[in-house]
Amino acid sequence: MSGTVLVLRALGVGDLLTAVPALRALREEFDGNRIVLAAPEALRELADLVEAVDRLHPTAGLGELEWHAEPPAVAVNLHGKGPESLRDLLDADPSALISHRNPAVPNVPGPDWRPELHEVDRWCRLLEEYGIAADPTDLALGPPPRPAAHRGAVVVHAGAAAAARRWPPDRFAWVARHLQDDGHDVVLTGGPAEADLARSVAEAAGIAPERVLAGRTRLDELAAVVAAAGLVVSGDTGIAHLATAFGTPSVVLFGPSPPTLWGPPPGVRRHVAMWAGRTGDPLGESPDPGLLELEPEPVLDQCRELIGRHGR
Repeated sequence: MSGTVLVLRALGVGDLLTAVPALRALREEFDGNRIVLAAPEALRELADLVEAVDRLHPTAGLGELEWHAEPPAVAVNLHGKGPESLRDLLDADPSALISHRNPAVPNVPGPDWRPELHEVDRWCRLLEEYGIAADPTDLALGPPPRPAAHRGAVVVHAGAAAAARRWPPDRFAWVARHLQDDGHDVVLTGGPAEADLARSVAEAAGIAPERVLAGRTRLDELAAVVAAAGLVVSGDTGIAHLATAFGTPSVVLFGPSPPTLWGPPPGVRRHVAMWAGRTGDPLGESPDPGLLELEPEPVLDQCRELIGRHGR
């Protein structure tokens, strides 16, 4: 078979990185075919680092997949379980479709969705249901092509897409201030919408304004910062997956979702997932109560331990 393999994953940074093993498995299985990833334009540089995607087809989200080329030989739903993602791919008229099943689209077969699976395992197991071998440990990315920036710095990332996953800024500031007092170069990262948050954390921590990178870095530049860093401290958000991809030590604060669903690979000592053991509403409009049970002192202790063990 030859032609196009169209893969839908029109989500964010962490979503792309948890799909890396599945994308590489598709590259191996459909050697000689063109792998096209339908994902947001902002992820283009990151998709290039996966070394499994031939082309990114800009797709902002569900309902935004506009496919006017020849029908793909295979369409692969790595986006989710809902009928919207299935219909987006069916509109491309593929010869074959790999997806979980959904009762709202009864003509499409596939395995049932298993909510207990880690996001990496979910997509690997989906492919395995179709006879495609996938290695869930195959998460590493090669070094970014940009020059290393802020080598050895501690990266503090206070933001997250959902309010439920945002540890309080004053706690990030407390940890950042003590790490700076320890003699570490601390930088604050975030997207444009998180620039004010990062500046407030820096001000409370006594960190110079020029160390605030939030809103000033493109995704490829942020990747270079993380790849060169000595430590990443963040909530359960995309930058934590960048740390995993580049092997950068990380302390990741979980809640309301457990690390068994979105955390770093278990047993890898350079990554510490801190979780109070409570689950909650991932779309909550305030920090999850379980997340608030994580106090700054133990977080600082974990940071210091990782720096001592894996310092760059």
